[in-house]
Order: sequence, then C-alpha cells, then structure tokens
Amino acid sequence: MKIIACGSVPTILAPDKYFTGRVLQTPIIEKEAPARLRATLVSFEPGARTFWHTHPLGQTLYVTSGAGRAQTWGGPIQDIKAGDVISFDPGEKHWHGAGAQTAMTHVAMQEALDGVHADWLEQVTDAQFGG
Repeated sequence: MKIIACGSVPTILAPDKYFTGRVLQTPIIEKEAPARLRATLVSFEPGARTFWHTHPLGQTLYVTSGAGRAQTWGGPIQDIKAGDVISFDPGEKHWHGAGAQTAMTHVAMQEALDGVHADWLEQVTDAQFGG
C-alpha cells in the first residue's frame, strides 16, 4: 500500500503550449509500468481550455465542479457540468475546458501506450470555442 499525503504533490500552472487561459493541474496518480494509469485534477478558469488533442488509449473525464464545454473533431460543442462523465475513444480528436463565463474542474484519467498519454495538436481558436 502507498498513501500519497494530501498536499504532498504541488499544483502547477498548466503549460501554455497545451492550454489557452489559466489552468491549474494537481496530479492524483501516475502509475509506473506495467500499469499505465494517470489521473489529474484540472481546474479551468472561465474561457480556459485545452488544445485539440488525442489519447492513444482514450480518456475519461469526471466533472467535479462547475460547467464547461467539450467537443470532438467535426462534432457539436457539448455542455458539461458537475457529475457528468465524458469518455473519448482512443485517437478521438477533441478538446475540453470551462464555459465562457463559468469555471470548471474535472478529473482527467487516461492510460499510456508506450509511455505516451496524449498527443497534442493545434490550439482551439476563439471562434471554435464559441465564447
């Protein structure tokens, strides 16, 4: 058994090469091989969002507070809110983030394939975000 004490893992400001706006990330767990799980608590300020990206083994989000948006490539923007679970298939191009006027926090869970959890792509434009 391993216990990761509350407050022992620092929260970081998410890098602007993958996110638009102010986003905070607090790691929950990253298992070592042969396990592949990574989970992170991600808090988006209003208007903040990820870049377009994919995950080789898919991704699941659990929205813990607030309201936001998510979209898959070519699909409509979907409203998401606290209590929702969002699942993206392996390789499905998508983005997710806060609403234009609302903050949103979710737990992001994904597995790595050959050490890769995500493939980051282009920025979601303001027009695509629809703010």
